[in-house]
Amino acid sequence: MSMSGKNGSNKLARRFSVHNGHDFSLAACPTRAAEACGLDKKTGKRLLKERIRDLSRLQALLYANGTWSVLVVLQALDAGGKDGVIKHVMSGINPQGVSVTSFKQPGPVELSHGYLWREHLAAPAAGRIGIFNRSHYEEVLVTRVHPELLEHECLPPTLRHKPTFWEDRYHDINHFERYLARQGTVVLKFFLHLSREEQRKRFLRRIEHRTKNWKFSPADIHERQYWDDYQHAYEEAIRRTAHPDAPWFIVPADQKWFERLVVIEAIIDALEKLHLKMPASDPAMEQEMEKARRQLEAEAPKAGSRAVH
Repeated sequence: MSMSGKNGSNKLARRFSVHNGHDFSLAACPTRAAEACGLDKKTGKRLLKERIRDLSRLQALLYANGTWSVLVVLQALDAGGKDGVIKHVMSGINPQGVSVTSFKQPGPVELSHGYLWREHLAAPAAGRIGIFNRSHYEEVLVTRVHPELLEHECLPPTLRHKPTFWEDRYHDINHFERYLARQGTVVLKFFLHLSREEQRKRFLRRIEHRTKNWKFSPADIHERQYWDDYQHAYEEAIRRTAHPDAPWFIVPADQKWFERLVVIEAIIDALEKLHLKMPASDPAMEQEMEKARRQLEAEAPKAGSRAVH
């Protein structure tokens, strides 16, 4: 596959997208794909730097227009690389136009509200890019693997034990994301697809390298024993919630540089489809600017005078 030009780059993201979850199989998705895409690490890192500049330009247009917004949802198993994606992909963007929300385990306040409550509060404002580090999907992933957690949510038992409980949650999530899309929010969802072996290696690095010890958590090792359950939960969630208004991208995550490149290509592709342009100034504002220009030029220091700094 040729990677020359922006069209080739866009194809990189599109080949990992899921717009219709019918018959989706997570087992059929690779966790390593750079070689199959004709990319090596050196070329990939160079492309990433170039595309960070492109994303910065597009983000400035998004911010200036103040109408559309973008929601980036990052989901992964432990050590999947979510923090690295945020750090590297967003490194060249104006911080004023981006918000990152890390959804930790819900506390008493969150548990007393509906499970989409805090996501509504954190949704990006017009003109901004919002990033969810974990998201509402935890409620059909972690709670699916550990249904006993639902006992802490303020749900009437009759509703919690409904035969259609999980189906209803998928329906609610789809409705929430379609609502955002109808309000001008481009929803992009990424599952950073890590292999079990690569996760093992990353956990070992966290233990063996003192500078990475802070990343280690015994809970991560505990959750690893539920690997197959999480694979099934992710497959079902993607199958039930992939649609054109909010596509999933199943990003091969074993190679961090490739993972980051796919994510940035998907965001750029979505922004380019909006065909944003700098808003035109109205005639009255143009007159004001011309007046200001003449005033500022008249204040220019005369020859021989010294400017004060």
